[in-house]
Amino acid sequence: MLIRFQVSNFRSILGSAELSMIAVDRDREAARPAELLGESILTVSAIFGPNASGKSNVIAAFDWLREAVRDSLRSWDGEIPIDPFAFDDGPTRPSEFVVDSLVDGVRFEYVLELDRSAVHYEGLFHYPEKKRRRIFERDGSDLKLQRGLGGLSGTRELLTSVTLALSVAHRFNEPLVSKFVRNLIRAQVFGPQGFLLARIGGGLRPAGTLSTVRWFDEQPEGGKKDPGGDANEKATDRAQALALLRMADLGIVDVLVEDPVHFPMPPDGSEPPRPRPRRRVRLVHEAGDERAPLNFVAESEGTRAWFELIGPTLYALRSGTLIFFDELDASLHPTLSAQLIELFHDPATNPKGAQLIFTSHDTSLLNHLNRDEVWLTEKSRSGATRLGALADFAGERVRRSQNLENAYLHGRFGALPDTDRTELLRSLGLIG
Repeated sequence: MLIRFQVSNFRSILGSAELSMIAVDRDREAARPAELLGESILTVSAIFGPNASGKSNVIAAFDWLREAVRDSLRSWDGEIPIDPFAFDDGPTRPSEFVVDSLVDGVRFEYVLELDRSAVHYEGLFHYPEKKRRRIFERDGSDLKLQRGLGGLSGTRELLTSVTLALSVAHRFNEPLVSKFVRNLIRAQVFGPQGFLLARIGGGLRPAGTLSTVRWFDEQPEGGKKDPGGDANEKATDRAQALALLRMADLGIVDVLVEDPVHFPMPPDGSEPPRPRPRRRVRLVHEAGDERAPLNFVAESEGTRAWFELIGPTLYALRSGTLIFFDELDASLHPTLSAQLIELFHDPATNPKGAQLIFTSHDTSLLNHLNRDEVWLTEKSRSGATRLGALADFAGERVRRSQNLENAYLHGRFGALPDTDRTELLRSLGLIG
């Protein structure tokens, strides 16, 4: 479980921005006790704020770090693809990231400091029996390893100034390193408009769609059945995915995943090769006593959005991992967004402590969140993002019983757009 994430000098974020999952109100089912920490950890956090205030950049920073750990060894060449704050001293100072996580009951801390030219500092630590111990620590090109981890000694040979030591160390299958890395890269990050596009088979496709289809499909998209697949497990997967789809009350009662239609190629080769057809997805609608399957592409944007989040959500709940949704409310009715939050709150549906972190403009969702689950973004006059906890807004503890939506809309916590119409009215010639 994520304990905290901290970032500085990334896109609109200049100073340190920290998102903490430590619960303020611990006497709730949604706050999961962490004995070694002596704290409870939240399963849901939401970020609210005006457009262009940097909400999405908090999520983008975590996603950048996740992809950096996964890809730096094979993809980075010559320059580190970091995007620092464009103004002030942003272009000349390092960017920093900190991830604090609880993995199998043990706390891990990863610290990274870099700029486009080099990795300046990097460290991975763990806290067995609450004592901080170094797994590895890197200062420039100098790498120190914990005693007894000789298997990581090959890391030095592969390390370059623009490669993360964590990416290299992961190749050597050291359990301490692999445990943390797997937990980090299994986090899922999705955005609006069909979610973030993932590279699959050389092309770009909505990641959520493919992920959900797999829960309904007994035959993977490649034509080969899984020889180790268990029929009962597949039936359970399908039943859970269908139940989540039906929960949305969209009039959909089933999902069909059909083999694609193959068109024969002309023998004379007069036509160029066609791309391999994908399996067709159709959603079965029910009206009265009639049922009719409709092509997925013909469904409404809201229906497609709900379908696409089913697979990622079920995966997170089953594996106890982290999932980010940028603009959760972009295509969802507030009732569905609230139901999704409840899935992560409830220990019955979330027994492994999966975590949901999302951004939103839908203030009605504040009625489904506790005060320690809400974060607010604002931009300073310099254009830099400020991230603050609502539970301790401006140094004044927010009452647990306070109506959060009403207080937010009345400007109690700031983080609202400035809608001054003076300039518009003047340009229209309506005022002097």
